[in-house]
Amino acid sequence: MDLNLGFLASHNGSNVRAILENIAAGELIAKPMVVITNNPDAGVIGVASSFGVESVCINDKQHSPYPTLDEAILEELLGFDVNLVVLAGYMKPVGQNVIAKYHNRILNIHPALLPKYGGKGMYGMNVHRAVIASNDKESGATIHLVDPLYDDGRILSQAKVERSSTDTPESLAEKVLRVEHQLYTQVLRRIQRGEITLD
Repeated sequence: MDLNLGFLASHNGSNVRAILENIAAGELIAKPMVVITNNPDAGVIGVASSFGVESVCINDKQHSPYPTLDEAILEELLGFDVNLVVLAGYMKPVGQNVIAKYHNRILNIHPALLPKYGGKGMYGMNVHRAVIASNDKESGATIHLVDPLYDDGRILSQAKVERSSTDTPESLAEKVLRVEHQLYTQVLRRIQRGEITLD
């Protein structure tokens, strides 16, 4: 499958950077088409610029001339000829129009081993605090397809990390982020090669 990637991200975009670095290094055959963010101050805008990728800010205040945020994002993705949407720390729910048009073509990465520690409110440090509060001996990252329910779509791949008895939510987050940076490119490469089918 040819990959024309559209990224949705809200903050620093470290996963976006890792993917773009791997594309630039020839480790992933893909075309980064656009980065869409809801945050005009997001670090991912600078990341996109450093790789020559256009970025667009669309949020509840900035979605003109389209009547809704969902429609604005969909039109940008279509306008940039995106065929696979990559969520990378995007902190807003994806709208129904986007989900319908890009059915089985939206990937999300979650900082835990789904189905554990998923669902509404389980994002960022909340996930790692929940893992630390549990008796689990491991955590990790999950890449899954996006459907209308939070963290509910088909799981494509997972990577595990060992949880140490001395881990804090912050140290666990660092461990998980390191495997996220590897896992996303691995999954995208397998999709590009036809080793993972999305339908």
